[in-house]
Amino acid sequence: MTSNATIADNDNTGKEEAVIMLEDGTSFEGFYEGKPIESGGELVFNTAMNGYQELITDPSYNGQIVIMTYPMIGNYGINNEDYESKKAWLSAYVAKNIVNKYSHYTAVKSLTEFLNENNIPVITGVDTRALAIYLREKGSTNGYIALKSKGIDYIKEKVKNVPRMEGLNLASNVSATKLYKKYAEKPEFDVTIIDYGIKYSTIDCLNALNANVTVVPYDSSKEYVLSTNPDGILLSNGPGDPKAFVDEIKTIRELMGEKPIFGICLGHQLLALSLGFNTYKLKFGHHGVNHPVKNVKTSKIEITSQNHGFCVDIKDGRSNENVKDTKITHVSLNDGTVEGIKNESLNLFSVQYHPESSPGPNDSKYLFEDFKKLCLKNKI
Repeated sequence: MTSNATIADNDNTGKEEAVIMLEDGTSFEGFYEGKPIESGGELVFNTAMNGYQELITDPSYNGQIVIMTYPMIGNYGINNEDYESKKAWLSAYVAKNIVNKYSHYTAVKSLTEFLNENNIPVITGVDTRALAIYLREKGSTNGYIALKSKGIDYIKEKVKNVPRMEGLNLASNVSATKLYKKYAEKPEFDVTIIDYGIKYSTIDCLNALNANVTVVPYDSSKEYVLSTNPDGILLSNGPGDPKAFVDEIKTIRELMGEKPIFGICLGHQLLALSLGFNTYKLKFGHHGVNHPVKNVKTSKIEITSQNHGFCVDIKDGRSNENVKDTKITHVSLNDGTVEGIKNESLNLFSVQYHPESSPGPNDSKYLFEDFKKLCLKNKI
């Protein structure tokens, strides 16, 4: 199957033709915006209408080709305030229309300019809704993007060599390589973040609650983490298959009970594995800013920002006390998957979604306040 699309809004004159080749030989055609850069990765679709700067600088997208289902992206450009990390991490960015004549007073460059500066290919003219439907029906797949002039056989051969997300530990690509700190104006407690792909907004949320934050590399030992004298430990978001983080899971298990722990996204999955639960690959993942989640205790519904391809299996756990003492705190109203867990005896909890809300609604920021209370309660 080949899908072609023409775009009334974009003038494609002079643009290089591109092909997105999928593993099963299905291809989608479009046009390069800017540099004709080749790239491969796992295809995921995101339903957000805005927040693209936060999305493309989220390290959790490392190794992925992101398809935007909203038809027009880029109209407010790129500014100096909305970065979630120092650069773009995704493998490629695909949209039906990208507006490069931005119109916002804070903008300093266009979306295409920024992505090309980071050597990320930008593809337009693709029937992105058809591509999203394909991924919903068939499930996640790898893809490869190259010039159409390279030939179909060439691109088909390239897609075969794109590594599957299952089994990949990608934290080494995105984690800090050495310790750094960010101080609060009126510090009340200290948090150490284990960085599997941290977002700036998470640090900002903690600073706003008067936490001094220390960020340490993903492969830090128990002894190194505790040497930073934290009142609590945060396990960050990040890319890859949680089961591939064998050494990191061992470290988290050793840290349990030492200090309060809060896990977000990948950190949630790693915490669950450390407790004795399992994880599995979702068919096409959760990527967007409007996912409804139910708080089991209060029955309140939170609209959440999500970006994950793996999920915790609370039913498939090894028989031990940690499993028995761990409760589900949040569930997805879209598919019933586990969105949060808590173990009161070990002073730990985690959520699958992004309470820092960048981009997205602020419904879940109370979780940082819950973490602060836990840290202060157990502060020595």
